[in-house]
Amino acid sequence: MSAESTPEPGIPGEAGTPDQAGGAGTRHRAKGRRRKPRGRNKGLLIAAWTAAGIVVLGGTGAGYVYFKLNGNIKSVDIDQALGTDRPTKVDNGSENILVLGSDTRSGDNKKLGGGTDDGSARSDTAMIIHVYEGHKKASVVSIPRDTLIDRPECTDAQGVTHDAATEVMFNSAYTTGGAACAVKTVESVTGVRMDHYLEVDFSGFQQLIDELGGVEVTTTKDIKDPDSHLNLKAGTHQLDGEQALALVRTRHGVGDGSDLGRIQLQQAFVKALVQQVKKVGLFTGGTKLYDLADTATKAVTTDSDLGSLNSLMSFANGLKSISPSDMTMVTMPVRYDPANPNRVLVQEKKAQQVWTALKNDQPIPKTATEGTATGEAAGVVTSS
Repeated sequence: MSAESTPEPGIPGEAGTPDQAGGAGTRHRAKGRRRKPRGRNKGLLIAAWTAAGIVVLGGTGAGYVYFKLNGNIKSVDIDQALGTDRPTKVDNGSENILVLGSDTRSGDNKKLGGGTDDGSARSDTAMIIHVYEGHKKASVVSIPRDTLIDRPECTDAQGVTHDAATEVMFNSAYTTGGAACAVKTVESVTGVRMDHYLEVDFSGFQQLIDELGGVEVTTTKDIKDPDSHLNLKAGTHQLDGEQALALVRTRHGVGDGSDLGRIQLQQAFVKALVQQVKKVGLFTGGTKLYDLADTATKAVTTDSDLGSLNSLMSFANGLKSISPSDMTMVTMPVRYDPANPNRVLVQEKKAQQVWTALKNDQPIPKTATEGTATGEAAGVVTSS
């Protein structure tokens, strides 16, 4: 998903959807790197709100249920891997969460991600979720996987150090060194400290949508993509897990066929997903939601601070007041690479406006995304 939505009513002056493809500016590569597996789209990073399913425990007590769900959660010690050479942590009540979608080529993900069951993984969807002080509003910044950056040297969770690389694709960071290198790269590119990390894979995303009972979206145009097997007529649809996964992976069914266009679809879907979570009432508890909690805790990988059921429950509960109308969605300001139309370059000055706003817990200015590349898929999918 690329460019963005119009200013949300809750945050005056926030960025809207960029409406021009390309922008002037010097050719400067951002930091970090990535390579691009063609045809392998991303697993949608289910925004932090999907972790909300774990609150089903409510007051039902610990025992087997607690330990079962707690044992499902996988975590990575990001702080240990990255050490102290990181942006300063801002202590103003706001939080920054890096959410990734991964397409691990093993287990149930083999048939969904394609390729061989070699255990490899790619991260082709990345979003920084900034939760403002008071946890009533949020801004979401998507980072295109095709962005050429300078990837910093990083140490993965196993203690292996990986060399820096220049002018590589953003999503190469995850492929190279997993979660720790992905966080290191994002912090290097943005100068913003990531407080938390959440990752969701293909099969987990699909199962979560099914457990939620599907997600309702409205398409303003027909979407037909033989690669993702998505075929939707213009109108309102209740997407099941398979269809939702196809929607967030499609890039040839709408717009200009770029990753930027897909980002726009993903952002629209995230809003619809948050709306569905509200409708289902995950925060009200109830044992009937145990299956959802079981699926959610199996689907996510977190940083070690969120790596327990109690921590994840507390975190999710703190986001429950954020509705779709309280979210502003933008894409990191980029322009098409004149040397390769399949790659994009960071528009440094405009991007800096975004990162400065997040650091200061301020709305993202509209000027930050004006005149940036968009992917031409805005408004194709809306929450119903």
